[in-house]
Amino acid sequence: MEFALFCTRINVLILLLSLSSPCKFIQSPMDFGPLNFLQETKSASLDFGRIFFSSPSAVLRPQSPKEISQLLSFVASSSPSSSFSKATVAARGAGHSIHGQAQAPNGIVVEMDSLPPSIEIHKKRDGEPGFSYVDVSGGTLWVDLLKESLQVGLTPRSWTDYLYLTIGGTLSNGGISGQTFKYGPQISNVLQLDVVTGKGELVTCSPNQSSELFYAVLGGLGQFGIITSARIILQDAPQKVKWVRAFYDDFNVFIKDQELLVSMAEMVDYVEGFMVLNEQSLHSSSTAFPSHLDFIPQLDPSRSDVYYCIEFAVHHHQEKESCVDQVVEEISRKLSFMPTHIYSVEVSYFDFLNRVRMEEISLRRRGMWDVHHPWLNMFVPRSGIKQFRDLLLEKISPSTFVGPILIYPMLRDKWDSNTSAVLPEGGPTSENVIYVVGILQSANPRTCQTQCLQTILAQNRRIVRTATYPPIGAKQYLAHYSEERQWREHFGGKWEGFVGRKFEFDPLGILAPGQGIFARKCCKSPSAQIH
Repeated sequence: MEFALFCTRINVLILLLSLSSPCKFIQSPMDFGPLNFLQETKSASLDFGRIFFSSPSAVLRPQSPKEISQLLSFVASSSPSSSFSKATVAARGAGHSIHGQAQAPNGIVVEMDSLPPSIEIHKKRDGEPGFSYVDVSGGTLWVDLLKESLQVGLTPRSWTDYLYLTIGGTLSNGGISGQTFKYGPQISNVLQLDVVTGKGELVTCSPNQSSELFYAVLGGLGQFGIITSARIILQDAPQKVKWVRAFYDDFNVFIKDQELLVSMAEMVDYVEGFMVLNEQSLHSSSTAFPSHLDFIPQLDPSRSDVYYCIEFAVHHHQEKESCVDQVVEEISRKLSFMPTHIYSVEVSYFDFLNRVRMEEISLRRRGMWDVHHPWLNMFVPRSGIKQFRDLLLEKISPSTFVGPILIYPMLRDKWDSNTSAVLPEGGPTSENVIYVVGILQSANPRTCQTQCLQTILAQNRRIVRTATYPPIGAKQYLAHYSEERQWREHFGGKWEGFVGRKFEFDPLGILAPGQGIFARKCCKSPSAQIH
């Protein structure tokens, strides 16, 4: 699409939309000045990964869901001769994607943080059926929702490790953390959504109302609609959290104890784990632990090349009689960690959930936050986790790897199979345990430039190619593929349903072009098809 022509037609779009509210739509350099235009489009071409940089031709900063609906309606109904017959639209939340998934090359980026924040909490009365819940706008950050809900003693049940992400962003992917084994991902804790489809329709949907759209959007990678509001389950919030870390020098014992912990959901509220590859990874993993504790363990490198750490947490509710220390002691007696290598601390619930913010502050101080992040996240079936660990250690260099490697279990039956999210299909049909493996590598541009970054990305692709086939049978989480064949294999048995949903809710392929799943169709016609 020719840039100059596109910018000219933006003015026509504004007139046709007839927006009465102060919608801040970036039009052209002539209208807002080159600097403002470049600043807006530059921010919309960046994401946390800092690997892909695709500039949009325009940025919409909507003041209401209606404005998003009007934009998509206009684009979807444009004639074949219109400049908008090839336009694409991407919703951008906090920009925390890795491979440009929220970018729209030469298209239109919708900045969701411009929507007026709205958080309406509905607290269930004693004896009243159902859940407490919150209606929250899609561009709201999870940390802001947490702050607001804690004021009335409530909290969402399921989280991501990092809270400075938008509601709509994580619900479009899954939303996982150490609570997933107990409550499922964030997409399993939603009661209702407001969505603008690729046709511009503003729809309220739930399991009982427009259910196909509801399940399509959850984990749907932005392909079917833009989430403008979500109704999320709340529960009573604990006051304190007992946070425990225990170290292992045997991988088999490490995963055995993790699986034991997730089988004790009545006692344990959070389970994660990570690999300790080198001294640097040990120190970086300690950042979130309170600095006044002498947390750094003295590990003997002659006994093991790689160590492992389990962290689990127990919530403390003041109204409950059980002593949290006694619960932790009972749990710890069942574990087989290295003697004397267990550490614990009691922190506030907010500080525990916001623990990665401390790491962010530390990384920003060292100039290591705004760098390349060639991250790779995989869902690995229990039957393949040992082979995956071996593959990982074969492909990476433990002595030079920079960043954490997370390994922790979740349970298949906590995921709703109606959603668009994809889990591994391999392993025994009765296998309920699936491991999350997050290879969260950083590449400082000062020491790792283009060739180095490309080497890491190629390494990740080799890991994916091997791990997605038997005997491992893993799936990418937050997947990034460039070929339709790869997407077909990724979705497996869900592919035909995914395609059908696309044809129903975004038949022209307008939404989320940065995912690279579907091509944009030229115009609306009875025979339009998604291939």
